[in-house]
Amino acid sequence: MQFVDLQAQFEVLEQGIRTGIDSVLRHGKFIMGPEVYELEQRLAGYVGVKYAISCSSGTDALLMALMAENIGPGDAVFTTPFTFVSTAEVISLLGATPIFVDIDPETFNIDHHKLLLAIEAMKKIDPAIHPLPKVPCGISALKPRAVIPVDIFGLPADYEPLLEIAGREGLFVLEDAAQSFGGAYKGRRAGGLGHAGATSFFPAKPLGCYGDGGAVFTDDEVYAEKLQSIRNHGQGSEKYDNIRIGLNGRLDTLQAAILLEKLKVFPDELASRQKIAAKYTQLLSRHKPGVTVQHIPDDCSSAWAQYSILSDSRDSIHNALKKAGIPSMIYYPKGLHQQTAYSGLGFAADDFPVTEKICERILSLPIHPYLSDEHVERICYILNEAMSS
Repeated sequence: MQFVDLQAQFEVLEQGIRTGIDSVLRHGKFIMGPEVYELEQRLAGYVGVKYAISCSSGTDALLMALMAENIGPGDAVFTTPFTFVSTAEVISLLGATPIFVDIDPETFNIDHHKLLLAIEAMKKIDPAIHPLPKVPCGISALKPRAVIPVDIFGLPADYEPLLEIAGREGLFVLEDAAQSFGGAYKGRRAGGLGHAGATSFFPAKPLGCYGDGGAVFTDDEVYAEKLQSIRNHGQGSEKYDNIRIGLNGRLDTLQAAILLEKLKVFPDELASRQKIAAKYTQLLSRHKPGVTVQHIPDDCSSAWAQYSILSDSRDSIHNALKKAGIPSMIYYPKGLHQQTAYSGLGFAADDFPVTEKICERILSLPIHPYLSDEHVERICYILNEAMSS
């Protein structure tokens, strides 16, 4: 059994994928070929925004989005510690400072109530209100500029209060939709929920290519033009007219061709993920309170990049599944504030208790569009046996 079965998907899509790749090989436009522009139009249409700017990875999508907003040294960016390191990494790469904000215990997404406390703590320079990083320049020298909510495991964060806070405080909201492409919040699709959105096409994502890839979404024409310039070495109107510092952040044409083919079946695959997640939830509901599943609010839908549970028996379940030849993953074993790379910020071990408690109990089970009901039933059976022993 595979955690994410890309081979099963390829067997279904092989003819179309090979046709798309062969087309690129024939026309030879491997950088910024026509498939790239077609993909961008289709992505923008799917998300419901005016512009989709493709790029070389989900990390570069986040980085480019912050660069286009001129985030840099002296700026503070609020984000969650319960995410992959790239979310905070891009903040640090630009010389800005991440301000971590704890998460909601049911959705695992950033808690907007605690965001308010973090903002207040910065204004009053009072870490007793909310944990603050230790920085050489002092907190008073930092200017709050942005917030990066993370749509964890495919579930969009609660953007209505986040945007209200951001509007009041003058913050740029960058949606980290790396895991949530296909998810929705109050009738709007993930990627289009903040001032800008960034997603990833890493192979294991709900919509994945056969390498790295990403995209930024926006309705702002000027901002989109900045992103197009940044991804191509800061190019202006002429090839050797570099009007800003940029990146080599282009999406390969071959990857665009693959994504175009996968996008054709994406709605069906998303429906399959929803069905599998519902099956898991139905079977696992019998084990409550021993197992808790991620809460999906009624006005949201998840893309189910991961199906994650909480259990005090996490390690026993993990080992039992492994013994049965079933992969499971721990996303994430520790919060970003506990990572060696961020030890210099000086956060204490218990500064973000919800994140830390969830890291101790979280386990992600196999989920992909080609997972059978029999496999789901077997996984839940082994889970139940592990909890009963």
